[in-house]
Amino acid sequence: MSIIIENEFEGEITIPYEKIAQEVIEAAIDYVQCPYECQVNLILVDNETICQVNNEQRQIDRPTDVLSFPMAEYDEPGDFSGIEQDPMAFDPESGEFLLGDIIISMDKVSEQANNYGHSREREYAFLIAHSMLHLFGYDHMEEEERVLMEEKQEEILTKTRYTRDERGFI
Repeated sequence: MSIIIENEFEGEITIPYEKIAQEVIEAAIDYVQCPYECQVNLILVDNETICQVNNEQRQIDRPTDVLSFPMAEYDEPGDFSGIEQDPMAFDPESGEFLLGDIIISMDKVSEQANNYGHSREREYAFLIAHSMLHLFGYDHMEEEERVLMEEKQEEILTKTRYTRDERGFI
């Protein structure tokens, strides 16, 4: 598995962001029982940068906490049965399944951790778990999808102990 982290955030990051990313990404891959070695790109940015990307990609001119850009298309969320038929789904050098890109605003991590009364570690882990599910084809546009996705996020966070009651408080 390859996790490529690009830290473009110019501020100080005081949490073990690489360790947390490794733990949560591995847990998410295990959780959905992905049968492939995977590659994930994680980009850490500020509000200004994520606002720019959000505007370019989604025509929403405001910062958001996380953006997910899956590389694969799924018939059903977490269904890997047709992935091998897409030659662009795998890195030609490593053979790893290219899951996609995650962009996180570290400004939003701090802001939301304060707003929700938990640690920056928990908020960062939450955003990664949420985004990983998007990379596996899950979404939350409909109420039923939202409930399912929230259950899966919580199970991943419980597995890694980034819950509000364990590693979640400052």
